[in-house]
This record gives sequence, structure tokens and C-alpha cells, in this order.
Amino acid sequence: MGEALRVLLDPLQYAFMVRGLIAAVVTGGLCALVGTYVVLRGMAFFGDALAHSILPGLALGYLLGGGSRDSLFWWGLGTAILAALGIGGLSRGGRLKEDTAIGVLFAGAMALGVVLISTSRSYAVDLTHLLFGDVLGVGESDLIRLGIFAAFVFAFIVLFYKEFLVISFDPILAVTLRLPTRLLENLLLILIAVTIVVALQTVGVALMVAMLVTPAATAYLLARRLPAMMALSVALAAFSAVVGLYTSYYAGVASGAAIVLTATGIFLAVRFLQIVRGSSQA
Repeated sequence: MGEALRVLLDPLQYAFMVRGLIAAVVTGGLCALVGTYVVLRGMAFFGDALAHSILPGLALGYLLGGGSRDSLFWWGLGTAILAALGIGGLSRGGRLKEDTAIGVLFAGAMALGVVLISTSRSYAVDLTHLLFGDVLGVGESDLIRLGIFAAFVFAFIVLFYKEFLVISFDPILAVTLRLPTRLLENLLLILIAVTIVVALQTVGVALMVAMLVTPAATAYLLARRLPAMMALSVALAAFSAVVGLYTSYYAGVASGAAIVLTATGIFLAVRFLQIVRGSSQA
């Protein structure tokens, strides 16, 4: 018992670990909450494309702002919102399917980001944390900003819960009820964009889609109602964040990757148990 307590408490003597744990839990919960809509609406590719499409904004923030976190955040946020609305606009009312529009903007934005990043001689070192996250580098100002934007996203999800529910499960009913579907669709896209940028420092661009999709996908396998799915998804994400960060501390591995691998392991375990149970009942 004493040894287990020591394992739990030792990392907490460092302020950066405490800040990292808070950031990882809040970010993981936020991604999981928004991720329920991503999973239900089949938008995993959209989330992945959007995460990579913010690279031009991050590159501009780095080049113009000297690499400051504030500059990276605001440039990334603006780019993410523009990319989200651009994908939505291109895929509506025309011959292009959504996945085609996503693919076009994804490839173009990614290429532009690489071109801009490559103009910096030190990009390989300075921008690595953007790709893979740097949760242990979270400062107090980052936590404050994270809390403000997490509260913002949560408030909108609560406020428009019924509307998002209708447009996700029954778009025809949404039209029948004369809901402003296009406005609601754009709002949801903006919330996803904000979540991606807020969570950037925790898991990075390369691993972002995993935190949006994996906890929500696990909850989808276990829950039958949306509120239960949301609550379970948030709990699984928070658990993965804590376990992943402790694993990172003791094993000396990248924190973002450890968090994602924990969430992935839980998903695979749940899916395996369901397959085994289904085979035994057949």
C-alpha cells in the first residue's frame, strides 16, 4: 500500500506534472465530449483533416510571433475555424461529396504548412512539439486559456444539446422542425475546430484525431444513450490521460503518445471482450 501511494504521489511533487495532469484531464474530457458527435456523425476523417489543416496557421504564428505560445494558439485557432467552415461550404449544395472536399483542403493546407515551416532553419527542433504534443510544458497561462475555452465549448454543447442531437440522428426531422440546420452545422464545426486547437499542446497534430475519436468510440460500444455515451467517453479520456501521463513519467516515453496508446488499449480490450462474448453466445 505504501509503495503504491509513493508511486502515485512522487510525480506530484513537481509543478510541471501537476499542471500537465490538469491539462491532460481537461483536454481529454473536452475532446471526448466533442468526439461523441464526431463518432456519431462519422466525421473522423474530418477531424484528422482539420487537425492537419491548421499547420499553415501554426507556421505563420511561429514565423511572425517568434514561436510564442499565444501567437501559435491564435493563428492556429483562426486557421482551424476557416478550414472547418471551408470544408463545410465546399461540400454543401454542389457535386462534391464531403470526403472529397476534405481531401482537397487537407492536402492543400498540409502542403502549404510544410512549405511555410520549411522556411525556418530550426523548424525540425522548434516545431516538433506541435506534431506530438508537449503537455509537460504547459504553463499557468496555458491552463487559464484552456479552462476558458473548455468552458466555452461545454456551454455551447449544453445550450444546443437538443438541436445537435436532432441534426446528428435525424436531419430530416431537423428540416421539418425548421431548425437553422446550416447555422447549427457550422457551429458544431467551429466547436470541433476550437477543441482541436485547445488540445494541440497535449497530444499534438499527429495524434489529435485519436483523442477525438478513441474514447468516444469506446463509449459508443458500451452505451446506448447519448448522455451516457458522453459521460463514459469523458471518464475514459480522463482515465487515459492520467494513466498515460504516469506511464510517460516512469517509462520516459512521450506523454502524448502514452495517453493515446492507453486510450487505444482500452478500446481494443473492450472490443475484444465484446467479440469473445458474442462468440460464446452464438
